[in-house]
Amino acid sequence: MKADPVPVGEALAQIGGFVEMKPTTPADYMPIAEIEIPDSPSYVLHDVDLGREFFDFAPDDVLPRILERGRSPLTIEEGIAVLTQSPDVLKTENAFSLLGSRRGDRRVPALWLSDGRPRLGWCWAGAPHSWLGAASCGARVG
Repeated sequence: MKADPVPVGEALAQIGGFVEMKPTTPADYMPIAEIEIPDSPSYVLHDVDLGREFFDFAPDDVLPRILERGRSPLTIEEGIAVLTQSPDVLKTENAFSLLGSRRGDRRVPALWLSDGRPRLGWCWAGAPHSWLGAASCGARVG
């Protein structure tokens, strides 16, 4: 029996975060074709990297580099899962984009701190940010 996932906004609220993605919503974003999500109610992300090396690079330029390395960009749900396991990661590491989720336009979801709280928002795919990495994993096991 497959469990219903916790809505993104609810999961983020559990760690004091919030969603501000207008005019879109998290439900508008789906996993990209280049990644494979396990067909199980839960799975483990192995070798997570928040992509600090990709500061000042546009997400459009980063995705091919992640894939060429045999790594997989994280989705919105996976990024929030990382935060629920390590709630201070945005304070101790860096903000990060979630290139594994897209909606067919130029928006890329990302997690960063806003007023000291985790925020799920979006950034433009062609715009580099000095403070935004690109989260990826070595594998999904489950």
